Amino acid sequence: MALLTLTEAKAQLNIRSDADDTELTAYIEAVGPVVERFVGPVDPREVVETQDAPRDGARVLVLRTLPVLELTSVVPLLTGGTAYDVSKLVLDGDTGVVQRADSGWLRGPLRVTYQAGRTSVPATINLAARMLVQHLWKTQNAGRGPVLAGGDDLAAEPIPGFGYAVPNRVLQLLEPYRLAPGVA
Repeated sequence: MALLTLTEAKAQLNIRSDADDTELTAYIEAVGPVVERFVGPVDPREVVETQDAPRDGARVLVLRTLPVLELTSVVPLLTGGTAYDVSKLVLDGDTGVVQRADSGWLRGPLRVTYQAGRTSVPATINLAARMLVQHLWKTQNAGRGPVLAGGDDLAAEPIPGFGYAVPNRVLQLLEPYRLAPGVA
């Protein structure tokens, strides 16, 4: 699964030749972290983090990378601790909240391993990535070749080469998937 493929980017830009594939691939790779800054991981990935739950316990842990697909392991960092059985933990993947099913305490500090990301790329996030590549490509290639969109597109966007890296229309598309404030 990929946020945006070369074929999708070329379709968005109406590019039919392979002459710019290397440069366009760099643009595609660059927009991934920009989009993920707003919506969290898109492609599934393993995350390992330390949770500083106190030794006397905490009722919940809040994972830092959202959305969470699956909890893999929760292991105490202190010698003599026993790993938690993840089948006996409850995970809210949207908020990253982990708690024991029996409402008991989680005692730390803990090393938590989990899968973050999405099982598929929502069409709106893919479209936002396409539009961001289009915007960045247009600013890079201003004055070379045909205009990539209709005349009203230029009125709604900053002047090529002088505008913002992420246009408002891309931010508006990402808004339904945006991470809550304070989530990094």
